[in-house]
Amino acid sequence: MPHKSHARSRASRPDAIQILTADHREVSRIFEQFEKIKDKDDAAKKQSLVKRACDELTIHAQVEEEIFYPALRKALKDDDLIDEAVVEHISAKQLIAELETMEPGDDLYDAKFTVLGEYVKHHVKEEQNEMFPKARKSKMDLEQLGQEIAERKEEMKSELGLETEEEEEEEEEEAEEK
Repeated sequence: MPHKSHARSRASRPDAIQILTADHREVSRIFEQFEKIKDKDDAAKKQSLVKRACDELTIHAQVEEEIFYPALRKALKDDDLIDEAVVEHISAKQLIAELETMEPGDDLYDAKFTVLGEYVKHHVKEEQNEMFPKARKSKMDLEQLGQEIAERKEEMKSELGLETEEEEEEEEEEAEEK
């Protein structure tokens, strides 16, 4: 019997593409929330959304560059696709760095965040429509990569002083108990 539960727990762990796709959904949701409030006078909410998106994107780009892209480069031998994604990351990181030094009332704050959202939307579309299907067809161990990505994301969240998945789950459990 233990063998069966081990297989179930292993199968329930998300693979690399599932993790990266979940990240895409999360940041898309943040950009949508920003669009709904950007014309309102709620600087604190704007700043909170921008910070969350920038943190998520920073971590996401890092794990792609450290773990996913090198494995994909080895498996696919398609440097153009990956090189373009890396350049897109550079552009996004530039905007993130600028946004991190700004306040919601600053000139171009909303515009920079909106453009970042457009870059991300384009990048996500290419990854999900071109890169991820190629990765699925390759001989990459997506489960192992998923585990590496999940561990690295937790490590980075901890380094950045952000809540880790474990802390979020503990808070949810405590809230349910009340």
